Amino acid sequence: MQIARVETFPLLYRLRTPYGDANGYKKYRSCFLIRVITQSGIEGWGEAVDWLPTLEKGFSERIIPYLLGKRATDRLSLVSTISKWHQRSAAAVSMALTEIVAKKAGLSLCELWGGAFHEEIPIYASFQSYTDREDWPLHSVRLVEAQVLAGFRQVKVKVGGRCWQEDRKHIERLMASIPDNVQVALDANQSYDLAESRKWEQVFSRYGNWLWMEEPMPMSRADEYEKLRPLLSVPLAGGENLIKPEQFIPLLKKGAVDLIQPDPMHAEGIDRYRANIDLARSFGHRVSPHVYDGSLARLYAICAQACLPAWSKMKGEAVEPVEWDVMENPFTYLFPLDHQKGRVRVPTGAGIGVEPDWNIIRTLRWDGSAYV
Repeated sequence: MQIARVETFPLLYRLRTPYGDANGYKKYRSCFLIRVITQSGIEGWGEAVDWLPTLEKGFSERIIPYLLGKRATDRLSLVSTISKWHQRSAAAVSMALTEIVAKKAGLSLCELWGGAFHEEIPIYASFQSYTDREDWPLHSVRLVEAQVLAGFRQVKVKVGGRCWQEDRKHIERLMASIPDNVQVALDANQSYDLAESRKWEQVFSRYGNWLWMEEPMPMSRADEYEKLRPLLSVPLAGGENLIKPEQFIPLLKKGAVDLIQPDPMHAEGIDRYRANIDLARSFGHRVSPHVYDGSLARLYAICAQACLPAWSKMKGEAVEPVEWDVMENPFTYLFPLDHQKGRVRVPTGAGIGVEPDWNIIRTLRWDGSAYV
């Protein structure tokens, strides 16, 4: 089980039309994959998110030389060391080594983790609402309508990138255009203060099909989230950029949020990610992973979600949804999973149970040129 080779696959896709959220417009989508191969030929895939030159240089000059010759079964110590150099690279290595161990044992990820409670996981369609178009609200609504027709019954759209009045008109237009059985989440990307956040109750109180309000304020303001929660009639959610369990504890202890949203690529390895979501269950809170940036990370989140016990006794509410990017992004299909009517079956093959689409890897491999 010694590591014989580590390959990197930096991938880049330039968008035809930029789109974005309150943080600005995206002009490209990128992906960084690694493939770790043992002397016996067992391979595992990992995924990291960051600037491609940083990841490529870090792996080639430091991480790969460190990993070569090490035992793949020493995952925790290897990931712990790499996380001191670059936490997001450690997440990728953790995924790859986890898959190697699962394949060696002839087990799926869920079997390796003790078995799945759920065979299917709900997914929600995740949108980036803003464009440079003058009719951006209409364009945003049309995108949502198309995915509702495709079978999604849960969606997330962006607010916080325009003034409150403009965003309100966009959301009211959206709510008028979709059926009552489609649930909607709003994501503000930490754009507001407490006073601006509570304005949204004027809209929330008029409809009954909300999922949650996501990160209206900076997540460091646990005290203000505690004040906001009783003022809104919808659940509060957040935490995609939090890394360690101790960062979630103030939010959970104060009852400041209803859902936490850790990201497998932001945690210090897949084991730490699972500790984060298990922590939420220990506090009796819900979990809906943030996985906007990665197809492989989403697959890991789906498998981890399948191994979570039900959060509720209510029929149809056993497990929370996982994010599914529906914008222009070929990397959504890099590790393909079939989904129907907003649900995806948990893969059961050895390891991750899915092979990457090599056509995407070959076609979109980054050539090293400047892209920002």
